[in-house]
Amino acid sequence: MPMTLLSQSLLMKIEKIELGETGNFSPIFLDYLQQKDQLRPFYHLYPSMENLGKQLRLKEFSKEKRAVLAKVLEEQYADIEVDTKVRDHISQLKSAKTFTITTGHQLNIFSGPLYFIYKIATVINTCKKLAEAFPEFNFVPVYWMASEDHDFEEINHFRLFGKTYTWETDQTGAVGRFDPVGLRNILSALPEKLALFEQAYLGHNNLADATRFFVNELFGSQGLVVVDADHPGLKAEIKGLMLDDLIKHQAESIVVPDSDRIEKMGYKSQVFCRPVNFFYLDNGIRERIVYQNGRYEINNTDLFFTKEEIQELVQTNPEKFSPNVILRPLYQETILPNLAYIGGPAEVAYWLQLHGLFRHYKIPFPVLMPRNFALIINRANAKKIGKTGVEPKSLFRDEQFLKERFITGNGGRKLTLEREKEILEQVFQSIKNQALTVDKSLGGFIGAEGNKVLKSVENIEKRLKKAEESKYENSLKSLLAVKEKLFPEGKLQERADNFLNFYINNPDFTDRILEAVDPFDFRFHILIEDE
Repeated sequence: MPMTLLSQSLLMKIEKIELGETGNFSPIFLDYLQQKDQLRPFYHLYPSMENLGKQLRLKEFSKEKRAVLAKVLEEQYADIEVDTKVRDHISQLKSAKTFTITTGHQLNIFSGPLYFIYKIATVINTCKKLAEAFPEFNFVPVYWMASEDHDFEEINHFRLFGKTYTWETDQTGAVGRFDPVGLRNILSALPEKLALFEQAYLGHNNLADATRFFVNELFGSQGLVVVDADHPGLKAEIKGLMLDDLIKHQAESIVVPDSDRIEKMGYKSQVFCRPVNFFYLDNGIRERIVYQNGRYEINNTDLFFTKEEIQELVQTNPEKFSPNVILRPLYQETILPNLAYIGGPAEVAYWLQLHGLFRHYKIPFPVLMPRNFALIINRANAKKIGKTGVEPKSLFRDEQFLKERFITGNGGRKLTLEREKEILEQVFQSIKNQALTVDKSLGGFIGAEGNKVLKSVENIEKRLKKAEESKYENSLKSLLAVKEKLFPEGKLQERADNFLNFYINNPDFTDRILEAVDPFDFRFHILIEDE
């Protein structure tokens, strides 16, 4: 079993399990990682150090674009104290020898589920490994804030110590523009005082600035750069893309056929392309632009534009256009000197639908890397699991499997009457064969009687298992209680719990995660606190 020791405050053993063994990942994601031939037309380079080296030579990024990017970032960081590594990285972006590794995520309050931390850790660690492999280049880890997203219900809650906290507000539009002052009520309701988030939410006028602040506090020492693409200077870089989509509906003609091809292979599409793939963005508004009745109508409003008016708006106010999930990746790769995008299973899957779009616009398709996946087992739960004799990786299996593994691991028997049932089936088949030579009408009767007997045997088997389990009732309850804590409501811990569950007691938690996970090891990391 691989084992790594971390700091004194959070000693860990590390076990790893293949993603396919967890039962939590989609076929398209697993097939991508296994490099199945049918998916090769939908990406360019598989995630490896060698291929990232190849991507270095493919990504061309003009001096002018670098200047715009650096200027915008300097503006966005102007009002917060940052580590010299962040300043250096922003300055280095002006150089032709600097590239980014990017992940994106919504502006979940208090960072949302744990996997947000794992995304950032993967980006940072990838840059570190690239810097070792290609010392003549600079690599900047980037967190792309989904500040223009308007799905408030997806970001307005988080789970801490088994309780869900929810932000209620009547604000509408792009969430990055929301005033976070209303989070004061949640801050006062938390079991611990959190100065980091008080400074973030009560010291900033919008959620984007607040998120940049706390992410910088957590990861600024690693040189992480936070990008807010809701900016006129950055939007101006994609005026041509806006017009192509609004007037020619270019994306639809490319993405829909590719998505159909993927579906015909038996996979599910993650995203769906529309004739127009931009939203109209204004204060309190982020609504779909719909082309109908010979004009451009803004969904759920009385606003509309003629063809001439919409073209003029693109030229004068590009910031009023917000790309949807289809075009956001293209926007990202247009304004960043990016080599790889790091995301979860759904993100990797929908990027595969967009490969043809990148080919059309002659923009290098980034290397798609899976983020790290992890389960953290704290000291108390690790001790309980240790007493059961059950391997931590077995916790990913269902309750019945866990029960049987526990019983057999503690000297019990795996009670099964499968062999006896096979013998009975053979006996009744023999009886049926003999009966058919006498009277064919007896076949159904004998089959039904055989099923009755087999049903009785199955009931006996259940009673035997239940009797065996009763001998270990208390220990089994404890084991299943641990499983519920680690997989709340049947979900992976990383998709349910917030990092504060660990950070409150271990302020160096994020550093420990950075030390524990390997960005090029595409397995599930089980991080076990030592006793």
